[in-house]
Amino acid sequence: MPSFDIVSEVDKHQLTNAVDQVNRTITTRYDFKGVDAEVERNEFVLTLRADSDMQIGQMEDLVRQALIKCSIDPLVMDVGDPVQSGKQVKQEIKLKNGLDKELSKKIVKIIKEEKLKVQAAIQGDAVRVTGKKRDDLQQVIAMLRSKELEQPLQFENFRD
Repeated sequence: MPSFDIVSEVDKHQLTNAVDQVNRTITTRYDFKGVDAEVERNEFVLTLRADSDMQIGQMEDLVRQALIKCSIDPLVMDVGDPVQSGKQVKQEIKLKNGLDKELSKKIVKIIKEEKLKVQAAIQGDAVRVTGKKRDDLQQVIAMLRSKELEQPLQFENFRD
């Protein structure tokens, strides 16, 4: 039976490229001359460090632009509040990786409401959709792409 998986993943290599790109831009920009500003990456958490809230805001925009250039949807960003620590301001941006239980349940519910001849099952941090016809699976993909969800989706392992 044809099937595919619905996932939401961030490519680590592209994320590293985006962070490097932001750090290079910061070193060359005039408004960051003489400022100790940097973006650090630890797995799927980015930490922005700068001297003022205004610079943190600019760095957040730079991160958003770099993610778009590296084909990562900025919807994965979960932006925290800026925190003053000593002379510097820090801000954490957590990147959503994988589908959480609530979003998986919501996706299954959306698929069942369409009354297509497919089955959707939650498998860890992915949702597997199976059906008898390939056309039904393609309808599910098209329908999910048209919906506004809080996280970008990828469709993998399409098998006949």
